[in-house]
Amino acid sequence: MAIAGENAVVPSAPGGIVGFAQTPGGRNFFLMLGVAAVLAVMSGVWLWSQTPDYRVLFSNFSDRDGGAIVASLQQMNVPYKFSEGGNAILVPATQVHDARLKLASEGLPKGGSVGFELMENQKLGVSQFLEQVNFQRALEGELARSIQSVAAVQAARVHLALPKSSVFVRDQQKPTASVLLNLHPGRSLDQQQVSAIVHLVASSVPDLPTKNVTVVDQNGSLLSDNDKKAGRNGLDPSQLKYVHELQQSIVKRIESILTPIVGEANVRAEATADVDFSTVEQAAEIYKPNGTPNAAAIRSQQSSETQSGTPINASGVPGALSNQPPAPATAPLTAPAASAPGVPANANASGAAPVNAQKDMTVNYEVDKTVRYVQQPMGGLKRLSVAVVVNYRKEVAKDGKVTMKPLTEAEKTQITDLVREAMGFSKERGDSLNVVNSPFAGQEKEIIPDEPLWKRPEAIPLAISAGKYLLGAIILAYLFFGVLRPLIRRIAAQFAPPPPPVEEEDEDAIVHIAHEPEPMGTKPRTYQDNLDAAKELARNDPKMVANVVKAWVGTNE
Repeated sequence: MAIAGENAVVPSAPGGIVGFAQTPGGRNFFLMLGVAAVLAVMSGVWLWSQTPDYRVLFSNFSDRDGGAIVASLQQMNVPYKFSEGGNAILVPATQVHDARLKLASEGLPKGGSVGFELMENQKLGVSQFLEQVNFQRALEGELARSIQSVAAVQAARVHLALPKSSVFVRDQQKPTASVLLNLHPGRSLDQQQVSAIVHLVASSVPDLPTKNVTVVDQNGSLLSDNDKKAGRNGLDPSQLKYVHELQQSIVKRIESILTPIVGEANVRAEATADVDFSTVEQAAEIYKPNGTPNAAAIRSQQSSETQSGTPINASGVPGALSNQPPAPATAPLTAPAASAPGVPANANASGAAPVNAQKDMTVNYEVDKTVRYVQQPMGGLKRLSVAVVVNYRKEVAKDGKVTMKPLTEAEKTQITDLVREAMGFSKERGDSLNVVNSPFAGQEKEIIPDEPLWKRPEAIPLAISAGKYLLGAIILAYLFFGVLRPLIRRIAAQFAPPPPPVEEEDEDAIVHIAHEPEPMGTKPRTYQDNLDAAKELARNDPKMVANVVKAWVGTNE
């Protein structure tokens, strides 16, 4: 026979967890377990909604730098986690910049290369060879760090080949260097930046010429090739860039001088420049014909004179023939006798013996000679061609009607003259200019539809964040009002004390209050009202009043 009561156990109830759940204690236990589970779920939802957004702090770091960074983050109490590939460290977005500055003050990340700090940990008894190797490693690391400072370079490695010094000049060798660059995605280096890296390395190593420095990128492309392959038209990129800048400068000058006259967007110009990039060296030696002897410049003059003659004494074969008078002269007696150079004119006047005279003179004149060396600079302008199109002139009538009319010949001539001056027209150079006045085709304005808010890139992260918070709030509200609150009420109902038994009283003992108290908040009750209500209660039910007074006395109130 079962005992009836609240805590009675029904013998027919099944055993195990089901039987325990049907007992009042089991029901209370499972209710408390459900409340705990709901609270745990609510806590998890709250923590999920408050999870910070992690951003990349550092990526592509070495293992040594990664360990140092993690240790520093733990000391700074900064939460972190690794990416899926493990090649990046993530921290909350609000602490990225602060953590980077703090780690930079500690010299992190140092990079895969080591610098001159390697020389600080030298041990005693190190050989000269090891010292040289450590110095070379330190120099390579410092050069790699300097090259990584370039914006387009992500990582760099430098290899130096330093030959041993020799006292023999014929055995001396120049050092060489090779640089491997790992550029950022989508970045490239122009020739000036490559030349700057080459000169940086060459200036950091003694006796290293720039031609012995080789620069290669991560794709295996040779960047420091001195014998650069020319383009299709025989020009290298720097020359093509110069031609393009020259043409754009001419176009800009033409449009800037015509825009105030014809209006904005009413003129178009294009220029084609033929630039000569050949280097010419010319040497000329020119001999001019000599002028008159008096005008010619005498460089040197040399003269020599000799004379020989017979004595005045008689000579000849004795006899009649030698004693005869001389034959008559054949020359005119009136003509002056020509005297030999250097012989006095009266040398033979007295019938003296003839004198033999010889005079030699050598005169060297300066020969005209012109030696000219001409070296034309590279990049000379050979020919320039310019084409200009000018829109029709816009005229607005009194009624507001807009008409387009062509330019007059005077206006076209004026524009042509301005363009000639702006482009630097040269007829001797063979420049050409063509100015055309033609109506421009109307450009239809492209109507760009308004992009909806949910398609904008900046709205996606905001929507994700707002949706996360909204979903968390909905889940928390449902768990609280739909699950937790009913469970709490059931638990409270289980532990609530039973209501006291109602004693049967006579209908005559029921006190009927004539006037029910007014609802709270409708009219403030004064002390007199309370006193009247107590007097009326004492008259109607003196027994209850006596019990109340007795209770007061018993509690010393």
